[in-house]
Amino acid sequence: MRLTTYTDYSLRVLIFVGLKGEELTTITEISDRYNISRNHLMKVVNQLSQDGYLKTIRGKNGGMTLAHVPSKINLGDVVRDMEDNLDIVECFDKKKGCCQIDGYCRLQGILGEAVIAFFDVLDKYTLEDLMVNRSGLQKALSLNFI
Repeated sequence: MRLTTYTDYSLRVLIFVGLKGEELTTITEISDRYNISRNHLMKVVNQLSQDGYLKTIRGKNGGMTLAHVPSKINLGDVVRDMEDNLDIVECFDKKKGCCQIDGYCRLQGILGEAVIAFFDVLDKYTLEDLMVNRSGLQKALSLNFI
């Protein structure tokens, strides 16, 4: 199973914004620190805001902060919200048609079980768990504060 770059960027944005605490963060700042396209980040931030993970403030002195404390942002929820397709093989998507061995093959059931296990693990963790090494993360991102 592979997560999209979109989900990867979403998690990186949340980590960065979480490290800043109550201080406003801008898309440009995140883009510069991670060397990620501003256009990609604008889409990511928009969805994170719509899904209730970020609070955004528009305007010249605007920016974003987390909408919840990091311990309340569940990683499984974030990944589910950011991934638009968790069909890891074609037979998961009934709209694409039927596989010739559907009904006889156990692959769909086994992979389905694996996806459930994947999310069971993610559901045990929060953004706070990703930020345990705050000083190391801040150093890696050249953040000089807190």
